Amino acid sequence: MNINENPLKELSPTSLYARYSGILSLTDIPLVLVNTDGQVMHELIPAPDFCTYCKKQGGQKICPDYKSRFNSDKGEEGHFTCHYGLHNIFIPIKKHDETVGFVSGMKAYSQDTEYQKFMIDVQALREETNTELEFIAKSIASLKTVDENKMKVHEQLCSHIAKNITIDLTESTKNHADSAVARLSIEKEMLEKKIIDLEAKNMSLVVNPHFLFNTLNCIARIAYFEHSHKTEELIYYLSDLLRYNLKQDDQLHTIGSEIDNIMKYLYIQKARFKNRLEYTIDVPENIKAYRIPNMVIQSIVENALIHGITPRRDGGKINIIAQETDEGVIITVEDNGNGFPRDVLERIKQSENKSGLGLRSTDKRLKQNYGECYGLEIVKSDFSGSTVAIKIPTQITGRS
Repeated sequence: MNINENPLKELSPTSLYARYSGILSLTDIPLVLVNTDGQVMHELIPAPDFCTYCKKQGGQKICPDYKSRFNSDKGEEGHFTCHYGLHNIFIPIKKHDETVGFVSGMKAYSQDTEYQKFMIDVQALREETNTELEFIAKSIASLKTVDENKMKVHEQLCSHIAKNITIDLTESTKNHADSAVARLSIEKEMLEKKIIDLEAKNMSLVVNPHFLFNTLNCIARIAYFEHSHKTEELIYYLSDLLRYNLKQDDQLHTIGSEIDNIMKYLYIQKARFKNRLEYTIDVPENIKAYRIPNMVIQSIVENALIHGITPRRDGGKINIIAQETDEGVIITVEDNGNGFPRDVLERIKQSENKSGLGLRSTDKRLKQNYGECYGLEIVKSDFSGSTVAIKIPTQITGRS
């Protein structure tokens, strides 16, 4: 089928991202739409540079390993490990029972195949692709290693997207109600699989945390008897952090308990960064009684530390300030770090950038609990740092 005639070419990138941004936020593993000739049509999650520049044969073609299997497997889904050790999947997209393309993805190492990353002949690749050694080395180093559970979830997402696009390509000749029912059925199937995965994960958490906490407490007691009081304190704080973070509910927690958890987090980070990190917390006692979705404030603080302070050679400062106004309670997280790059900030505001999905998710949680007039706002982000504000009501209107 000619590329200009391929139905995948008619799909709008904007509509694809709008429809699937929610489930794409669940993964950071490559997910690409290609036609049956191996031509890349849309990159929903881009392939790694190694696959794009070191394995492809020019233009926007997918690597030959895929192309050979598209032909041999006659439009059926499949899995394979390439000769570099990367795991790959491909799932057909059909129109009127004819395969018109594939959702391809993964392009990552498992823990069992990761060793093959270190056996790649860089010199041979340089001669074969006429690419600089430094670029090849960096592209190899950036290849992901993914655990088995995450691979399974990613495959489910790829299958879901392939089935949905198949429905979209054929619904023009079918009853729209039937198409909607089919789509809902796919959603139900995917969610059921996700629930099973989460239940299995939660079952493993029944035992593992007890072992972890007992071990940490044992180490803390050893530190006490060796008069290493700083180490003892850090271990107890870490134990408290892990215990708090393992709470799987989506209940509203008091701001006081959230701030107490953040204080321990920053105390541990201060031991790591020393003079490169300073912080202040100013939250009045009356505000600590209000409730907020768990881990909301901490996610903003972590973002400030990782993306704002850490890249700076001299470090920086984080300020957490809460105040009660006529509009509600405003909790502000300020840092004097690097801020978001302008292009990234614009894409976050336009809901087009994957790195902003965490912030949008936080904003959505707040709006679900309190209403559309509350939520998260990036007040400023430039060379002098970032300021992110969380607004909640003074009265508890969300779920308790």
